[in-house]
Amino acid sequence: MPENFCRPFNCALLSSAAFLLAYLLFSSTGAIASLEPGLMVGGASRWCETVSDGMFREPSNALSNIGFMISGLVMFRVLSSETTRKRQAFYGIRKTTALYAAAVVCLGPGSMLMHGTHTDWGRWADNLSMVAFIVFPWLYNLRCMAGWSENRFLGIYAIVVLSYAGTRWFFGDDLGIGLDLFGLSIGLWVISECLHRFWSQAFRLTSGLVGFVVAAAFGFSPLKIAQDPISFWWVVLFWVPAVFAKDAPVTTRIYTPWFFLGVSTYVVAFLIWLNQWSVFLCRPDSWFQPHAVWHVLAAVSTWFFFLFFRTETGAREMP
Repeated sequence: MPENFCRPFNCALLSSAAFLLAYLLFSSTGAIASLEPGLMVGGASRWCETVSDGMFREPSNALSNIGFMISGLVMFRVLSSETTRKRQAFYGIRKTTALYAAAVVCLGPGSMLMHGTHTDWGRWADNLSMVAFIVFPWLYNLRCMAGWSENRFLGIYAIVVLSYAGTRWFFGDDLGIGLDLFGLSIGLWVISECLHRFWSQAFRLTSGLVGFVVAAAFGFSPLKIAQDPISFWWVVLFWVPAVFAKDAPVTTRIYTPWFFLGVSTYVVAFLIWLNQWSVFLCRPDSWFQPHAVWHVLAAVSTWFFFLFFRTETGAREMP
């Protein structure tokens, strides 16, 4: 076997190709196709596209997820072509950089399984891939402020994702406790990013309030939360970053332009997601699907955030 056969980029490329081949093989036999309750072939899916009797229940919405795989593979290619740098953790192949790129690649198969098969396990795979990506940035931020070693960071990441995988499988979307980990993690990313940028002991105590601003942006106003504290119990988790951010980060980042491009691209994608069922956007029989555009733009945002993390420099090398 050639020496470079199992290098990260090659492995990621072969894994992606193997997934697509396996999907096409099993789908062509009808072994993995289903229909969501209340839907029928020829009708509109939950995401507007007409349900097909072919290899993909939603062809455009399924195939657009290749964008995530391309984004992650390009990351692997870039990282594999360079050497690591002592004070720039997102250069070269490391466990951490490979994990980020792999999480982006996996967003593709996860979502494709949901839109392609209409199965319960496909929805589970889709949700798991989303969580596997979104917990990375806020846990990585905590690593920068908590002084975790790379192996400890990876261990904590694995515990969070595997625990979520099991509880989501058995207890459903809210894990049986009314918790949307994906939505919460968006808030935790913003909170931890603010802590990374403006760390102080005083801000640690009040940093959780940033989460209420994020919640309000997604339609959960402080008043709404106050009126139903039992349903919104999870707001106490807004202070999780403060618990672990015991010291100022040893790293600094440049936010312009990549961070703001990543945020703005995601916001545009999310606005399309919110309006995908509108009369203006929803065309069930068209190959141009708003949900597919959401996938493509979200994939682009993962690339921008990758470039943002690559601006990070450290006063010293992280453990």
